[in-house]
Amino acid sequence: MFSRKRGGAKHVRAADAPPSKALAQSLAADGEPPAPEFGPWDVRYAPADVQRLDLGSLQIPAIEGVEVRVQANPDGAVEQIVLVDGDSALQLGVFAAPRTEGIWDEVREEIVTAMTSDGVQAHEVAGRYGTELVARVNTPDGPADVRFVGVDGPRWMLRALFQGAAAADPSREGALGVALQGLVVVRDEEPRPVREPLPLRLPREMAEQNPTQQV
Repeated sequence: MFSRKRGGAKHVRAADAPPSKALAQSLAADGEPPAPEFGPWDVRYAPADVQRLDLGSLQIPAIEGVEVRVQANPDGAVEQIVLVDGDSALQLGVFAAPRTEGIWDEVREEIVTAMTSDGVQAHEVAGRYGTELVARVNTPDGPADVRFVGVDGPRWMLRALFQGAAAADPSREGALGVALQGLVVVRDEEPRPVREPLPLRLPREMAEQNPTQQV
């Protein structure tokens, strides 16, 4: 389990400015899509001068009060990322996608099918990033709310799973919502099968530490 250090770094704010309108128009003129108004960012649009935890294909902004829990195998490859803030959690995954189309619609349908087969009823709702999925699932500790958010980027898709208070009520996302919109995806140039998880690795200094140590 790893926690971000407190203090001494610039933290992401919901009001951090995206690239200028002129830059967005220039990119569009060159055949590139306009820069988004907020993240998760493709690395080419990511705001500078923000402290982030670099996990390879995914960079996580330092947000006051948000704990970053990273599970890795003995080789340092990251297998799970969960952000925690109070009674809410946010699990993250990032995957390869085609260059010209998104895959969240298809992935979302498959999640619904899988949940239905398990006797769980999932509902589609409109959210900040488009269509989301909400459901109440059974856990060893009793029923729990979950909310899936998908973000299609250039050759990648980010899947975010809210749990706890932020799943039951999006207005309670708080710092986790700010963390989500501050994420940066770094898609390498290697051809990858669609939906293959993008490679995630611990920074060297973290890989050399005891996995239970907080940093």
